[in-house]
Amino acid sequence: MLIDCAVYRDGNRLDDPDHSTDVAAAHRAADDGGGFLWLGLFEPSHAELQDIADELGLHRLAVEDAVNAHQRPKIERYGDNALFLVLKTLWYEDEHDAVETGEIAVFLAEDHIVTVRHGHGLQLDDVRHRAEAELSILGNGPIAALYAILDEVVDGYDLVAGELENDVEEVERSVFSTDRTQDSQRIYGLKRETLEVRRAVLPLREPLIRFLHKDVETTSTAAMPFFRDVADHLARIGDAIDSIDQLLDSALSAHLARLSIQQNEDTRKVSAWAALFLAPTLVAGIYGMNFDQMPELHWAFGYPFALILMVGVSYGLWLAFKRSGWL
Repeated sequence: MLIDCAVYRDGNRLDDPDHSTDVAAAHRAADDGGGFLWLGLFEPSHAELQDIADELGLHRLAVEDAVNAHQRPKIERYGDNALFLVLKTLWYEDEHDAVETGEIAVFLAEDHIVTVRHGHGLQLDDVRHRAEAELSILGNGPIAALYAILDEVVDGYDLVAGELENDVEEVERSVFSTDRTQDSQRIYGLKRETLEVRRAVLPLREPLIRFLHKDVETTSTAAMPFFRDVADHLARIGDAIDSIDQLLDSALSAHLARLSIQQNEDTRKVSAWAALFLAPTLVAGIYGMNFDQMPELHWAFGYPFALILMVGVSYGLWLAFKRSGWL
């Protein structure tokens, strides 16, 4: 449940073995030295998270949302400076054309940041290590840690959008190829995955706008350019997802139109071949009625003449259909 527990002061991580296992001791160290606590949790139970909530003063409703995954991306404020965020993490399974989702709940205050992760997509250890490598980031406090998490999450959205764009290009090539293809099922699947990305990306715009407009007091002036960069990146991804969805609609329409055209071509070919067999059948039917008074009935060359007539009429029809593109 407890992945990492660390105290940061002036951008540096304090090396104290007690901090990694004792949340209360780490919290006291952060308060005494003017630093902050960064606590990372993975799928904790309600009781486990409640113990930490009692120590850090986390709000009861936020704790319930953090334990129960499948929340909508959002930002909520509790008290004067306490924030609670829910972020969706995304990664792409190319083999199945599937977008997998996880979730990160973030508790933010002046002296701590707590992340509760669900799913196995984004590993926050990597985010923490990169932030620790740049003292200028974590020296700005918990808000800097939040920026590092947001930036990594949005970068994940960008990778997923890029994979979806590649799949859309494959679908377009398949739809407009000369081969007969069955792309409707894949297009529908990609639209469902695009909807999954949309559910993660679009609800996150409003919280970032609140940061940019400084509706949240914990957003310092120095942090504004960083969150503005993330917001711009998120807006570009949102536009890309809209374009992907429109391209899939167009590809589906084109695929259905090609199916209709192919069916019309098949109908024409079947009709043309039926007409080719109709002429011999008509001649054979007339001369098979066994009337005594019929032209060429008792003629020695009547039988060859009937065969030549059948072949000649059929050949003429074949030439006519070939020139008109029916065959």
